[in-house]
Amino acid sequence: MTQRAKKPGETDTPDRPVYQVEPWCVRETELRLDRLAQSESVFALSNGHVGLRGNLDEGEPHGLPGTYLNSFFEERPLPHAETAYGLPDEGQTVINVTNGKLIRLLVDDEPFDVRYGRLHHHERVLDLREGTLTRRVEWTSPAGKTVRITSVRMVSLTQRAIAAIRYTVEPVDDPVRVVAQSELVANEALPSSGKDPRASATLADPLVGEENVANGTKVLLVHRTRESGLRMAAGMTHDISGPESMAVDTESSPDVGRLTVATRLEPGESLCMTKYLAYGWSSRRSRPALHDQVVAALAGAQHTGWDGLLQEQHDYLDDFWCGADVEVDGDAEIQQAVRFGLFHILQAGARAERRMIPAKGLTGPGYDGHTFWDTETFVLPVLIYTHPQAAADALAWRHMTLPLACERAAQLGLTGAAFPWRTIRGQECSGYWPAGTAAFHINADIADAAVRYMDAVQDEEFEREIGLELLVATARMWRHLGHHDVEGVFRIDGVTGPDEYTAVVDNNVYTNLMARRNMQEAARLAMRHPEEADRLGVTTEEAASWRDAAAAMLVPYDERLGVHPQSEGFTNHARWDFPDTKPDQYPLLLNFPYFDLYRKQVVKQADLVLALHLCGEAFTAEQKARDFGYYEAITVRDSSLSAQTQAVIAAEVGHLDLAHDYLGETALLDLHDLNRNTRDGLHIASMAGAWSGLVAGFGGMRVEDGLLKFAPRLPGGISRLAFRMRYRGNRFMVTVTADEAVYELLEGRGLKFTHHGEEVTLADEPATLPIPQRETPEPPAQPAGREPAPRRLDPRTRDTRRA
Repeated sequence: MTQRAKKPGETDTPDRPVYQVEPWCVRETELRLDRLAQSESVFALSNGHVGLRGNLDEGEPHGLPGTYLNSFFEERPLPHAETAYGLPDEGQTVINVTNGKLIRLLVDDEPFDVRYGRLHHHERVLDLREGTLTRRVEWTSPAGKTVRITSVRMVSLTQRAIAAIRYTVEPVDDPVRVVAQSELVANEALPSSGKDPRASATLADPLVGEENVANGTKVLLVHRTRESGLRMAAGMTHDISGPESMAVDTESSPDVGRLTVATRLEPGESLCMTKYLAYGWSSRRSRPALHDQVVAALAGAQHTGWDGLLQEQHDYLDDFWCGADVEVDGDAEIQQAVRFGLFHILQAGARAERRMIPAKGLTGPGYDGHTFWDTETFVLPVLIYTHPQAAADALAWRHMTLPLACERAAQLGLTGAAFPWRTIRGQECSGYWPAGTAAFHINADIADAAVRYMDAVQDEEFEREIGLELLVATARMWRHLGHHDVEGVFRIDGVTGPDEYTAVVDNNVYTNLMARRNMQEAARLAMRHPEEADRLGVTTEEAASWRDAAAAMLVPYDERLGVHPQSEGFTNHARWDFPDTKPDQYPLLLNFPYFDLYRKQVVKQADLVLALHLCGEAFTAEQKARDFGYYEAITVRDSSLSAQTQAVIAAEVGHLDLAHDYLGETALLDLHDLNRNTRDGLHIASMAGAWSGLVAGFGGMRVEDGLLKFAPRLPGGISRLAFRMRYRGNRFMVTVTADEAVYELLEGRGLKFTHHGEEVTLADEPATLPIPQRETPEPPAQPAGREPAPRRLDPRTRDTRRA
């Protein structure tokens, strides 16, 4: 995933902070129109089914309007300069569905618009414990009338179809006439996405009206997409309180539903409107069925009431944080960022319920709303240990798309399944095959996430009904894709690993190691569930062939340099000319031809280093240190996925301050808009990197052979780290300081783990263990100009050199 090039003189952070640094919320105290689109992503609310960008209630001004339903998309042509066998002809793009956030306000006939009149006060607060976005405004109209406006917005984590807004208007000094218009609007005009390949393809008027109803305070619109044939319904109903004299009217047309309230407010009076929204969609259900589903959801929400919805939201999040919270002393920005990231990861998957988790969640249209391999590799590990049901649902969605993956494999001449590189519904949507089709490692990434989930949750039903079939189908693909050479070594040639600057190579180490684990686990699970394996046609001979291939897997090693080449022959390539590469030429893919990148030693994102993390048992400690140092010098981080992996391994091999630097980059990517593309949606995998950098990096958390392992050590800039996790029915907390770690069981029967190699049994009493000290190795060098920004100031010089 590509970063935008910085312009000459451009800094990594805005000239002043956009958000206040607070431990449990994200607060905006100044409305900056130049940062409006970024804030719309940051303040987005979602539950995995419906997502609302943080647009202003009145709709204008906006950066990018957005309301999304998970997996609701439109088809579009996917043109190719030259056609070739196996290239997909159609793409899938998430669309902006019916906008229910809109509440327009007129004050004595003047529309409330922050660009006119005088804005005395503006504040928005995303509360990470309450799951609400609160906005407080005091505004004087051009005619001199001053009002105070408060809105609270939420997307319910307990009632899947529901969002709600409470909107309150009060006069400050003088009586005012106010008119509030609550709206549903379909086919909103959207700004052009420009030429940025990361941004969404804009589709004009994708929704066709099928039904519109207005009755009392209730309005409902039903639409279908023009090409994909999906049907959606959006409805709203209201509770209204205010002066006795109020005029209320509703109306609807194919693309607009509106409730209008008009009244006069004296000082001390207020107009309060509670708006309940419901969304549903289906590829199969009829219009009447979808209509009734949304009406029923609205009835349930209105019965629960505003206070009831808030209490349900609080209770849901309280339970989540009890098993997921991370505390960081010494770096307030990281403290805020890790909770912000966990909140958005939860929002992306909590109620997805057998639908995908997109790379941007439901916060924006970036990457066309597609899901990629980073969901399984970076996001699901966080959910597995904090909210495992959401991880199970995401893997169940992959299982539902398995028939399409098998069709794709057959099209490519392979047995088993070939999962798509990027997709919404399960079909391949990548038109660039070297970085898409050839990146077969996504099969192993999915299998690895399934294995990790089964280990952590010990879900027998999942194993039999989902896990086994996923592992069998992916193992079959690896066995066919690879081959035993004349010496009996198993090779996997012509693939692309995580590093998209090194495409279509032989024996990518990450791919081979992940494929090896995939086949080993498939054979193990087939033996564990023989009846289910027999139903899938797995024979003893086939399972043995997986084990044989895994045992003979080629893992290239350069004896001359004493490092693992990223792929066979990689260390023989010429090195990229880093000294002569200008700062404004990054990311390289926007300024240099791919053929030149493919034949040089330059790494877009951690690849071999990712293998050190996810397949750490395959390397010695000495190999990890040498490999990390070698790849630091050639990794340019033109992908937002890279820094978190570099943080984890930097911490493991002893470069704790460097790990802290990389942690800052991944954790603050969106809050600081480091890549200047947060407007298109948040980077959900990078947010997962904040958790990974702290828990897997400074906490040293790994899982091997069903055993949790911890090797905690802190950098100088963090004085205390505490994190909560769930594992095999246990909920526990690890607290780390410079000298010791305390392990405490919060709930469950107890568990075994290791602390710096020492096996420990945790039961009723906390375990307090010393942290062995180690020498700090010589810091590695990065490509010129690509060093991560330091997290600590040198107290002697106050400059930004590492202390």
